[in-house]
Amino acid sequence: MTGATDPFSASIIPFEVPEQVRAFAEKGVSQARESYAKFKDAAESHNGTIEAVFSSASKGANEYTAKLMEFMKANTTAHLDFTQELLGVKSPSDAFALWSSHGKKQLETFQAQAKELAEIAQRAATAAAEPIKASASKLYPPAA
Repeated sequence: MTGATDPFSASIIPFEVPEQVRAFAEKGVSQARESYAKFKDAAESHNGTIEAVFSSASKGANEYTAKLMEFMKANTTAHLDFTQELLGVKSPSDAFALWSSHGKKQLETFQAQAKELAEIAQRAATAAAEPIKASASKLYPPAA
């Protein structure tokens, strides 16, 4: 029911978009499409970078965890061997000498293990940062 009193009827208010407004709107849509395309390309590029960072970090974490497990096994074995030797000692002075020797050896072992774990962590951090550095160098080339 569209009659003369219907405010939404096209016959009451004839409306044409002026050419300048139409051109302005088309230009805005065109710019929006270009901006979206640039944003999409950047997002896809950064997604690849983020995936590379997480992949690298995951490899580093796996290496670190494997080394921790190796150290845990070695340290547990050393403590069990020490306990077995300690049970076979005949005098308190032998027990003290064994205890001192074991303590010194374990301290040296822990220091070496901490150094190795620090190196693994450093390598993992460096490897995880590489994709970020590569992506940044593409976005921001060095100044001439």
